[in-house]
Amino acid sequence: MIKLPARHLLAVSITFALSTTAHAAGFALGSQAGSGHGNAFAGAAVTIEDASAVWFNPAGMTELTGNNLSVAGHVIAPKAKFTDKGSWVNPALTGGNIDLAIETLTGRNDDGGNPAPIPNAYITRSFGEQLSAGIGINVPFGLGTKYEEDWIGRYNALESAIQTININPSIAYKLNDQWSVGAGANVQYMHVELQSAIDSSATCRSIAAAANNGDLLAQCLARLPTLSNAATDSKATISGSDVSLGFNAGVLYKHDDKTRLGLSYRSKIDHNLEGDVKYDINAGLQPIIAATGLTRFNNADVVAEANLPSTVSMSVGHKLNDRTELLADFSRTNWSSFQSLTVKKADDGSLVTDVPQKWKDVNRFAVGANYQYNDRIKLRGGVAVDKTPVPSVKLRTPRTPDTDRTWLSVGGNYTLNKTMSIDLGYTHIFMDETPIDNTSTDNGYAIRGVYDSSADIISAQFNMSF
Repeated sequence: MIKLPARHLLAVSITFALSTTAHAAGFALGSQAGSGHGNAFAGAAVTIEDASAVWFNPAGMTELTGNNLSVAGHVIAPKAKFTDKGSWVNPALTGGNIDLAIETLTGRNDDGGNPAPIPNAYITRSFGEQLSAGIGINVPFGLGTKYEEDWIGRYNALESAIQTININPSIAYKLNDQWSVGAGANVQYMHVELQSAIDSSATCRSIAAAANNGDLLAQCLARLPTLSNAATDSKATISGSDVSLGFNAGVLYKHDDKTRLGLSYRSKIDHNLEGDVKYDINAGLQPIIAATGLTRFNNADVVAEANLPSTVSMSVGHKLNDRTELLADFSRTNWSSFQSLTVKKADDGSLVTDVPQKWKDVNRFAVGANYQYNDRIKLRGGVAVDKTPVPSVKLRTPRTPDTDRTWLSVGGNYTLNKTMSIDLGYTHIFMDETPIDNTSTDNGYAIRGVYDSSADIISAQFNMSF
C-alpha cells in the first residue's frame, strides 16, 4: 500500500474518475479501448491494432512498430427503472411504541443510473525488432449510483461512488517469429464514497427505548412523529482512498499468418482504504443523542478493505481471407475476492457498516468479426455474454444492482492517412430483469422490488503512429 496526498492525484482524478457507472460484471468497466468496442472486445488479447495492447495483452506491443498513441473516450448511458414490491421499515427500531406489524417504507421509485464519461490513453514504442515498451492510463473499475433523496430505498443506499485510476507501464519481448511475452506494473488509485439516509424518527425511538426513558420517547414522538419521513432524515457519508500495486502479463502465439492465440492475466489488487465517516443529524434528533451521551454518531476516521479481482483472458483470432477475421474471447474474473463491505472506526475497530456480498467468480464469453471493407474502412461486430457475480436476490444491493447482461456491438475504423486513424463503436447492453430483496444488516430495513435496466455506450478513439 502506498499513501499519497489527495492533492497529488486531484488533476488526474477530475479527468479520469468522473461519476463512473459500471457496465461490465460487478463494478468493472469494460470500455478500455475504442477499437475493441466495435466487436464487444472479442479477441481482445490477439487483435493488436493500436497501443491499447498495453492493457489487453502487453505481449502484443511487439507487433507494433515505431511510436504509437491511442486516446479514447466513452460515454455510458445507463437506464435502471426501479419498481417497489413491498419495501418495509424494521419494526425493531421503533422502540416498541407502534404495532409491530410491518411498516411500509415511503418514497418514490427511482432511477439510480447516471450518464458518465470514461477516458483511456496508451502509448507504445519499439526498440528494434524484439523489444517494445508502453504505458497506459485508464479507469478499470467504477461505480456511480445516485438516487433521489426521497427514494424508497434511501436507508439502504442513497449515493455510491467508486473511482479508480490505473497507470500501467509495460514491456514486451519477441522471442521468435511465433512467440512474444509481455508484463507490466499497475499503480492504482481508488476512492470510495458511500452515502445512506438515516430514519431519524425510528432512530430516536430506538435510542429512547434502549435508555428505557419515557420522557425521551415522548420528545421523539413530538419532534419526529412520522417514520420514514424523507424531510426529517439524517445522513451518513463514508469516504476513503488508497494507492496500491498490481501486475499484468501476457503471451502472444502466432501459429501462422492466419491464426493467433493470446493469453492475458491481470492480478488482484488489495486496497486498504483510509478515510472518514461524517454524520448530518437532523435537528430534532440531535438533543436526544446529546441527552444519552451516544458517540455512535460522532464523525470519525475509518478504515476498510477493498479487494479488486484478478482476471484471466484467452483469445483467438483467425483470418478467413484478406478481408475477414473471426474472433473469440473467454475471460474469468475472480470476484470471490469481494466477500463483504466492512468499514471500521480507525481508533477502536468498532463497526460502522458491515454488508455481506459473497460474490462469486464469473465468466464472460465474446465472439466477433472484423471486415476490411476497403483500404480505408474496417467494419466490426460482436456479441458478448457477461455473467453477474451477485449470488442471490438477498445479497443484491441498490449500490450494485448487478445482473446478467448481453452485449451487442458494432463499430469500425477509418484510416485518415498513413499515420492517423479513428475508431468508432456503439454497444447496447441488454440486462435481465433484476429482482432485489435485500435487508440491510445495519438497520434491518428491507428493499424489495425489481430493476428494469439497460445501457448504451458510444466510443471514439484517435490513433497516431510517429
